[in-house]
Parts: sequence; C-alpha cells; structure tokens
Amino acid sequence: PSSQTLTFLDTEEAELLGADTQGSEFEFTDFTLPSQTQTPPGPGQAGPAQGQGPSGAGQGAPGPLEAQVNGPDGILQNGAVDENVAKTSQLLAELNFEEDEEDTYYTKDLPVHACSYCGIHDPACVVYCNTSKKWFCNGRGNTSGSHIVNHLVRAKCKEVTLHKDGPLGETVLECYNCGCRNVFLLGFIPAKADSVVVLLCRQPCASQSSLKDINWDSSQWQPLIQDRCFLSWLVKIPSEQEQLRARQITAQQINKLEELWKENPSATLEDLEKPGVDEEPQHVLLRYEDAYQYQNIFGPLVKLEADYDKKLKESQTQDNITVRWDLGLNKKRIAYFTLPKTDSDMRLMQGDEICLRYKGDLAPLWKGIGHVIKVPDNYGDEIAIELRSSVGAPVEVTHNFQVDFVWKSTSFDRMQSALKTFAVDETSVSGYIYHKLLGHEVEDVIIKCQLPKRFTAQGLPDLNHSQVYAVKTVLQRPLSLIQGPPGTGKTVTSATIVYHLARQGNGPVLVCAPSNIAVDQLTEKIHQTGLKVVRLCAKSREAIDSPVSFLALHNQIRNMDSMPELQKLQQLKDETGELSSADEKRYRALKRTAERELLM
Repeated sequence: PSSQTLTFLDTEEAELLGADTQGSEFEFTDFTLPSQTQTPPGPGQAGPAQGQGPSGAGQGAPGPLEAQVNGPDGILQNGAVDENVAKTSQLLAELNFEEDEEDTYYTKDLPVHACSYCGIHDPACVVYCNTSKKWFCNGRGNTSGSHIVNHLVRAKCKEVTLHKDGPLGETVLECYNCGCRNVFLLGFIPAKADSVVVLLCRQPCASQSSLKDINWDSSQWQPLIQDRCFLSWLVKIPSEQEQLRARQITAQQINKLEELWKENPSATLEDLEKPGVDEEPQHVLLRYEDAYQYQNIFGPLVKLEADYDKKLKESQTQDNITVRWDLGLNKKRIAYFTLPKTDSDMRLMQGDEICLRYKGDLAPLWKGIGHVIKVPDNYGDEIAIELRSSVGAPVEVTHNFQVDFVWKSTSFDRMQSALKTFAVDETSVSGYIYHKLLGHEVEDVIIKCQLPKRFTAQGLPDLNHSQVYAVKTVLQRPLSLIQGPPGTGKTVTSATIVYHLARQGNGPVLVCAPSNIAVDQLTEKIHQTGLKVVRLCAKSREAIDSPVSFLALHNQIRNMDSMPELQKLQQLKDETGELSSADEKRYRALKRTAERELLM
C-alpha cells in the first residue's frame, strides 16, 4: 500500500565493513509477483502494485514481465496468464539445448574397442594388441607416432589384430610364409592381382630367391609401419577433425599410463589424477644449498631405482625348467639349465643369486640358493649356478624346476648410507670434494708433487701427447675427469696414473670401477707395470674364473708360503667341507692376518 514507507537504519561504519549483503536479513520477502495460484481481485479492488520495488514506487511504464502478466486494463487475467504460460512452454520446448559434443563425445560410455589413449572408436582406425588386450588407434594426437605404435614400443609388444568391422575384417597380421607375427618385421609385396598383397617378414622370407618363382618381386617389399604409423590402407588414420574431438593426451601422460598398466592393467587416464599417482621426485640441480638438500633429492631417486630393480628381478620367475646336475672341483653341486628368451631389460651377471625350487612329485619339495658361475655366451645358452648347500638337492630328477631371481639391496643400501653420512658429517669427505659435489664455486687447487721425467709406465704402451697431458693434470689435481671415445686409451692412461700415484709413496691406492669386467681390465694393466696388485671381489665371485683370478685376495692367501699353518687348515677345509670349532677360529684369525699383510 502507498501508506507503507521505507525505514533506513543507521549502522556503525565498522559494521558495514564485511557486511553480508546476500544474507537472509536483506531479502525483500514482501515483494512478490502474481502467479496462477493467486486469486484475482474483484471489481473495485486494487491488486498488488506490479513492478514496484520495496518502496512501493512503480508508477513508470510497465516492464516486460508486467506486460505479459497484466491484462489490458492493468488487472490480472487468468486466461491471459494461461495463454502466456502455454506459449512460453511451447517456445521452450522448441529450443534445443545441446551439450558441447567436443567436451562430451569421448567422456560418455565408449565401446570396448575404443582407443585406450584417446577414445577414438572407428573400427577402421583401431588395432587390438594381442599381448596387453587393449585397443589403440592409428592416430598421432599430440605424439610423434600413432597411438598403437607408441603402445607397442613402450609395452614391448609385437602382435596385433585388426577389428572385425574394419575393411579387412578380423585379421591377425602375420607372415604368409613362416607365420611370424612381429609387426616391426612385417611388410607387404603386391601379388599378381592388383587388389591382393602378400604379408612377408623382412628376414628371411622377403629375401628368399624362391619368391621369383611365384612372380613376387622382393624389391617391392615395404614395411607395414612407416613414419611410426601403420599404412593407411591397412589401418585408417583418423581425420584431423576426429583427432581434435578425441580425448587429448600428452606423451608424458602416455608414459605414466603405461607404467601404471604394469601394476594395474585396468587403470584408466582418470586414475592418473588420483593422489600419489602423479607425484614425481624433485629434479636434480646444478647447485645445492647444503648436503641435506643433496640427500633429499638423490635419496628418493636411489629408492626409485632400487624399487624398479627389485620388481624387475622378482618378475623373472620361470617355471618348467629342466636341470642338468654336476659336481664341481670344490665338491659343490652345480646346476645347469636354460632359460627361455624374453624381452626383459634384466641382464644376468656372474655372481647374481638364483633360487632353484623343485615342485614335482618324484622327490620332496626342495629349495636351494646359489650364485651364477656361467652365463650364456657364444658357446652355449646354458646358465650354471653353484649351490651354497647341496643338502637335500634332488639330483636324481631333472624336470619340474622353478627359477627365481634373488634381489640383493646391498648396492642401494650403500648408496643411501653414503648419502646419509654425507648429509650429517661434513668431514666425511674433504672440503674440496664436499663443495664440488654441491656445485659450489671452489678455487682451483694445485697439488705440489714431483712429476716423473718419463710419464709412460713400464710394461705399458707409450702415451701420446693427449694422454701425457691427462696424466700430468691428474697428478696435480684432487679431482679429475677423463673422457674419450672407445679405443682412445683410457684404460692404459688410468693404469699409468695409478702406477705414478703408487710410486709417490703416499700409501695404497684403491681403484674402483662400475663393473667387474672393468675392474679386471684395470687389474691386468696395472699388474703389467710390476706393481703389487690385489683384486678384491665378492665372496659369490670367488669361484668365477677370470684372467686375473690369480691376483684375487682369496687365491693369494691360499698361495702364501709364509703361512704354512693357514695352508694346512685351508686344505683340510677343502677336503672335509668344515673344520672343528677350534680349527675354524684359528683359521679365521690366520686369514685376517694374511689379508692385512697383503693389503698393506
């Protein structure tokens, strides 16, 4: 009613700050619009003021809403309201509100044969990986190669099948001649009929002379995969529009998804967004504030490497292995067997530990652990392990054995221990090495020493100018790096450096290398200079023969003429396999004495 007035309340300035203008106390509940449920006023009665605000002001021209709900005389009419509502409903029904296809096309339910990367599901564009049981398209998307080729390379798969509704039907791609299914070796040669091609592998089928007898020209052979995609006549390449509408996936996401599939084959791209899945270790730096930061970055990297190595080793279990038994010269039992070839990244090395199990019915269940003393070479594919203990070994049976690879954390534990020591004890290395490792700027240090008149070591080849410069520089620096391609004499140069360091009389020189083969090569070269050399190796490698076995610590102890008592106890242990507790105690004491004598 016009008699109603607005009341303005004075508020403190502080109360205005941060006031909630959307709160319920600011709602104007008295301001309503007529609806179909309202009863129209009778003649002579005034209805509510239409279009009026809370002040009751509404004398101006009616707004759009007012024009729709008021009759010609400004009085609410039921018939007019119903008619307007009906018209509005009809207009709304005629409007088609469609969802953006670009956003929903590949997020809705997809068929089973949709690409596991991007969701494209045209039967002519997708290929089935026989190994991983997943479908992939022949489109590139945001990657350098097609999705199917990307998957085959990363998952190390080779066999595929075309879709049954594709142009060529449900076809397993294989060589017409030998049945090879490795798509990276397969190609095609046009046959006599223009519409027929013959799939042949590159070697040996495509190069056989017998092809000429069938009028197949081997010079026309072409691979099925070109420019990292299957040929378009074999598997259609999705159009650019289809690839733009598809789910967008990056090469980095593909890498993570492939890694996730190794543990969970049913994982999807959405699983990458789960907490903990996409966490990456910190990147290595060129400069570190302190040793704690250095450890915090390299520690997780060492753990990642250890976890990967462990998973790789433990996944190599092989069943149904046939074993050939033998007895070594040291009267220890040796098992020979052959493992089926796999595409694994793991390389078996001498000294690796293997667990051999018998799971058949011809003898009691048995398990024995031994270390590898022979790996496949040019003379055969057999692997030999020497058992720690042959007690209960089923040497009378040869079938139904299982081979497990034993993972040892020794190397990784040493790295983590070294990182921890480096972080908590600044004196664990010299100040120069400490700051060099952290990438700090360090003044160049020159070591004062008597340089030799002749740099070439006796028993080794003469050095060239570059090698002489390297030897001279290393002798005067606390830390050096020598680089060079294979065959440039790095081993000879290193042996020469060790020779001159030993002759300076500053104590024993410890020579390390990343592999046993590299240590053996350095040992051989240093021995040629006439220096006293002791080759240290793991106990599991003592039975492995090498060109420098006679220089190994355990063999030099055996041949020490200065300790006849030790030799007698060693001979007794070889013959009987064990010593009495008193003899064993005496044997260990004498052995420690011999080791100290050799290493001083």
